[in-house]
Amino acid sequence: MSTTNEIGNELSVAQSQEQDDERVEVVEETAELRPTVELEIQAKVDLNHPEGVGRGLTLEAEERLLAREWEIARTRHRIDKGQDSDREARTRKVAERGSQKRRTEFQKRAASVDPWVDPERDDPRTELSQDELAIVNKQAARLDEKLPGWTRAAISRRLAKRIVDGADVMSAVVGTFEELQAAPGHVIPIAAVWEVARREVDIRGTVTQLWEPSHHRISQVGLLEDETGRVKFTAWRKSGVPIVREGEQVEFRSVAKNWYEGRCSVALTGWSTIYFPERGQYWE
Repeated sequence: MSTTNEIGNELSVAQSQEQDDERVEVVEETAELRPTVELEIQAKVDLNHPEGVGRGLTLEAEERLLAREWEIARTRHRIDKGQDSDREARTRKVAERGSQKRRTEFQKRAASVDPWVDPERDDPRTELSQDELAIVNKQAARLDEKLPGWTRAAISRRLAKRIVDGADVMSAVVGTFEELQAAPGHVIPIAAVWEVARREVDIRGTVTQLWEPSHHRISQVGLLEDETGRVKFTAWRKSGVPIVREGEQVEFRSVAKNWYEGRCSVALTGWSTIYFPERGQYWE
């Protein structure tokens, strides 16, 4: 009896040792990865967030997913629920009608100062007699040759407005010519630079003289001259405009007016451009 127990105990001890060795081998093969303290804290914050519960996502991933869902819903939301929706075309029409309505309301208010801007008033040429209309058309044809960029119809309309207001033909012609010649976006004579009531002008002429700049921020300094007069110009380095040469025909666009000791000059800034009628584009 004792012999049997001893043999049984020895077998039990041997089997237990073998099972322990197997467990050690399994533990060694599958090592446990434990998160750091920072990861555990961040995981608790993310999982306990009221808007992040239910998806198993981090707070960053949850916010990104919500933003994407909102973007898709906002982009795909259409009244007609169709693939070939005309919402854009209808929106343009609504915006156009609204713009026309606001313009008409503004013109009606402005008519208290200038009756000619009233949208309900007819063309001023309809208020002229046949003889007056013939004179207006004749003078408009003459001014059309001296005012590039203006149509004959626009010139005749301006002439008719002045004549209807009581001006004689000569005064209407002179006033219309001065008005349209100095209008924004059109090249004006150099002699009229200091008379134009705006900060930027467009001029054309010949570079008659260049001299050394007095400051390192200045690229060029010189004189621009046409048949009506001449004006000093200054080109700043930051403007990035091309270099001009003496005797060259140039056209300055959007140059700023400056006053110093009662004299007017112009400066080429970052908004200015230079055109060379004789040599084409400056990079050729």
